[in-house]
Amino acid sequence: MTTAPGQPARSVLVCGEVRTCLLPSLHALDGRAAAQLLRLRADEHVRVCERPGRYALSPEVLTGVDCRLPTSNGAKVRAVGTVAARAALTEGRLLQSTAYVRLPATGPVVRRPWGQYLVRPGLVEPFGKLPLPAAAEGALRGAERGELDLGMIAEGLLAHLRRHPLLDRRVPFKSRPLRLRWIAGRVPEGERATLVNFTVAEGGLRTMQLRLPEDVPAASAAGLCEDLARHDWLLTTVQQMLDSRRLGAADGPAVLETLHPLVVHLLHLWMPRAHADPALAHLWDALEARPGFSRQWENLSRRIRDRLALQAVTTPHQTLSTR
Repeated sequence: MTTAPGQPARSVLVCGEVRTCLLPSLHALDGRAAAQLLRLRADEHVRVCERPGRYALSPEVLTGVDCRLPTSNGAKVRAVGTVAARAALTEGRLLQSTAYVRLPATGPVVRRPWGQYLVRPGLVEPFGKLPLPAAAEGALRGAERGELDLGMIAEGLLAHLRRHPLLDRRVPFKSRPLRLRWIAGRVPEGERATLVNFTVAEGGLRTMQLRLPEDVPAASAAGLCEDLARHDWLLTTVQQMLDSRRLGAADGPAVLETLHPLVVHLLHLWMPRAHADPALAHLWDALEARPGFSRQWENLSRRIRDRLALQAVTTPHQTLSTR
């Protein structure tokens, strides 16, 4: 049975991809500038929060798609609808873009008029029945040519924001962007949301699988994944900088030159769950238990402070010019 036009469609699968990177600007943006950067639509405001930390979230923009879905068994499933995409900026420094869709169990056997897809934003309908296990595995695997590519849509939004005239395209330190590809299967309303797995793959890719109750909005799932991706980027970036050959061989002012950006730009960004839906905040418990995100962050922070303290003792009269 298909859903009548304009009525909410029950999704059995939510898929998305998050891109996380350092904002290409030498200085962090304040709340007003962040709102200018993220104003993707003239008819909706950017949401800006100042507590517990500065956080700006853009309105959603839609991309119409008519293509095959990625599937693990090679099944050719055509789907039509709209992909929702949005961007977020944390403390004026960390930029993210996200693209995500909801997939129902069944769709029409013929294509609807575009107006009927537009009234259900972020929903992509298959023609006929959705092969759920194959579609879920295919979404985690990633798109091939001609298939629905959420990563490409997220990357396109990120590239658009990076070209904004507010940005000087200079960075206080070098870092790598990361990708988080995620899926969320649905469970009956009333069951508890669970984190099935989180995997670190090669090439800056992470994958995550969730199980979410039917009443949890797809936007809330996207927000949780953005929160996780943000903190994974922080951990990865700080770890790489502390393990770099440059820091290992450095002494004197070179140590301060390397660690200074971490202290000024990153250490205060660690706030898990701060902007996640409270109904999903408990999913962080699994990551805190193993692999232990916050424990690792505390250890990295101690390493930075201990190295700075040691440097201050050995070279008390040397100073660092700030950027």
